[in-house]
Amino acid sequence: MNTNTNTNAIAAARQAHSTRCRQRVLTALEQAAHSGDEITVSAIARRARVDRSFLYRHRDLHAAVLVKAAEPATASTGGPSASRPSLIADLANAHDRITRLSHENTQLRQRLSEHLGEQAWRESGLCPPDDIDRLQRRVTELEQHTAEQRRQLAERDDELDATRATNRELMTRLNRPHPDGA
Repeated sequence: MNTNTNTNAIAAARQAHSTRCRQRVLTALEQAAHSGDEITVSAIARRARVDRSFLYRHRDLHAAVLVKAAEPATASTGGPSASRPSLIADLANAHDRITRLSHENTQLRQRLSEHLGEQAWRESGLCPPDDIDRLQRRVTELEQHTAEQRRQLAERDDELDATRATNRELMTRLNRPHPDGA
């Protein structure tokens, strides 16, 4: 019977400890909800000074933590408050916006650098004249004109060669003796 008494005493002590831990978890959960602190299994376990496994073993406590975490936080400022998922979404959107703005900023800096470089080049006097585009267009026009003239010259050369061949043939016929003796 002595062992039975010890077993009962140990079970009662364990039950009392579990009740105290349960009460600390509930108190920590209410305090976190009231103060607007983070409500997660880890945060509540840390605040209640219990192991996370305690919350997982007591499904009702685990469910209470999840329910409180899903509720919008009650801020002491009296203004509207945002839920944790909403804040996480806002944070992700802010990160995306920062990335986009950073990329745009890099592009704008590059364009500004190029523009300032061109301006400094022009002001230094080392750059080609401002009418370089007009001159380049004129060079292109002249190159096209030259190509057309060369094509026409090649056609005339071909015609001249054909005419010369015809003349040679005619001259050869004229210089041949005629069979009638004339």
